[in-house]
Amino acid sequence: MPTAPCSPRDCVESRRPWTGVPRAVLRLAALLAVVVLGIALVPLIARLRDPSRQKWIRRWCLAVVHTAGVRTRITGAARPTGGVLIVSDHVSWLDIPLLAAVRPARMVAKTEVRGWPVVGALAARGGTLFIDRDRLRALPGTVDEVAATLRGGSAVAAFPEGSTWCGRARGRYRGALFQAALDAGVPVQPVSIRYRSAAGATSTAPAFVGEDPLLASLWRVVSARGLVAEVSLRPLLPAGGHPDRRSLAEAAWGCTGDPGSPPGTHR
Repeated sequence: MPTAPCSPRDCVESRRPWTGVPRAVLRLAALLAVVVLGIALVPLIARLRDPSRQKWIRRWCLAVVHTAGVRTRITGAARPTGGVLIVSDHVSWLDIPLLAAVRPARMVAKTEVRGWPVVGALAARGGTLFIDRDRLRALPGTVDEVAATLRGGSAVAAFPEGSTWCGRARGRYRGALFQAALDAGVPVQPVSIRYRSAAGATSTAPAFVGEDPLLASLWRVVSARGLVAEVSLRPLLPAGGHPDRRSLAEAAWGCTGDPGSPPGTHR
């Protein structure tokens, strides 16, 4: 199973600008309210036509990020329609609403997410494709399911590192899910997500790594001051332009990273 050396004690910054506790509490309450409202509105939004449904999903996902006190800077454009595999480095739980804000997609997530309070129910209702990382024999079936979803014209979003990293380090992309793009004949859209402080430096405050409890990560985000999420959508990689899943994964990895940060190192 993919793992990262990052941990809250070693990688998550402890010296950073803090907002006041009352403001952090208000942010957390607003965030939970927006999430609960989203769950309640799922049946209604599901009845909308596709353009309207996607518009409301994008708005709701941005609301989740903004009520947590995180500003966004989004550059580039997502493929608006048709099957596409969207891939990104994985740092935080914030990555999920950020990707959905640019192109609503069916997420690929580990089966443990299904059991998370609130988040698990929302993921299941949103059509998340779950991977059982303890049963590698089930992986080909998951790849086939992702390929079928892509052939049907839907977007699928995944984090090919297979684990969260702190943001100053990153892991290599695993090739399995890229096989689904090759099998379905759809392009891959690499997306770079970086978290910055108000001064522009890389921030690890949003990182959700190791054995970090979700509530602890939530509190770090809502109590941090001046966090900015930079989302950069890179040009599409045609599946037919690469001979195999490994070369396609390497091409996507090269598009999303900082050339000055080799895999597994911290800066």
